[in-house]
Amino acid sequence: MASSTTGLTRIFKAAGYSWKGLKAAWINEAAFRQEGVSAVIAIAIACWLDVDPITRVLLIGSVVLVMIVEILNSAIEALVDRVGTDYHELSGRAKDMGSAAVLIAIILAVVTWVTLLWPHLRG
Repeated sequence: MASSTTGLTRIFKAAGYSWKGLKAAWINEAAFRQEGVSAVIAIAIACWLDVDPITRVLLIGSVVLVMIVEILNSAIEALVDRVGTDYHELSGRAKDMGSAAVLIAIILAVVTWVTLLWPHLRG
């Protein structure tokens, strides 16, 4: 089922699908909205802080990674729910693993921020 669309048309269509996915995540996923607001605040703080460019990229990248993992987790949950609402051990495991991935990304972001900003906070 390969698409015959190529070149710029393919890029524009792909961008449209991506935008549709972001919109769906924002509308349907409360966790994505909460993490999105947190990310905007964190990115604003990272831009405001007097840190070197590499530190700023790491601070911003760590919170953007949380958003990426949340979208993947939401996709897994949507697919599992589409397949069926009956409880199945593998469905539960898939959802739990997606949630665990989000938790690990959040922990990574917190550790990144604390590690990079600790010297600035100590004075």
